[in-house]
Amino acid sequence: MFTDELYPPVQYSPVWMLVACGVLALLALIAWMIWALTRPPKAVPSSLSRDEPETLDALRDGSLGAIAQVEDAYRSGAITARHANAELSRLTRAFVNAYTGVEAPVMTLEDLERRGVDPSLIDALRRHYYPSLFRGDLVVDPIAGADAARRVVMAWH
Repeated sequence: MFTDELYPPVQYSPVWMLVACGVLALLALIAWMIWALTRPPKAVPSSLSRDEPETLDALRDGSLGAIAQVEDAYRSGAITARHANAELSRLTRAFVNAYTGVEAPVMTLEDLERRGVDPSLIDALRRHYYPSLFRGDLVVDPIAGADAARRVVMAWH
């Protein structure tokens, strides 16, 4: 009924070994992709140094000029109030990102509060831009939003 014969270890085809190695390599690749894609982004160091006042002045002047352009476009009727507030939000976040390295363009209001950014940005987002962008029934006057954007730009020295 039972035999004491031993079977040699080469009874299986070498193809199965290749299949097993391929499956293990695929699992390792999937694990690496999950790890790589779920890591938090690295903080981008600020490209500006506080020792370069002419660069900071150029950034500030450029931002103030862009804010004035949005305000003028709204006053002329070229863009809606909601679009103006969206653009002002983008401009203020981009300024904070360029000045500090904080990734403000992709952070929520709560993220920015936890990060401790200047209160002028938090106030502008909370009072002017978020209501206009996320509440369909309320659009805040973009002229007041432009003033808030200027305060954000001028808050950093």
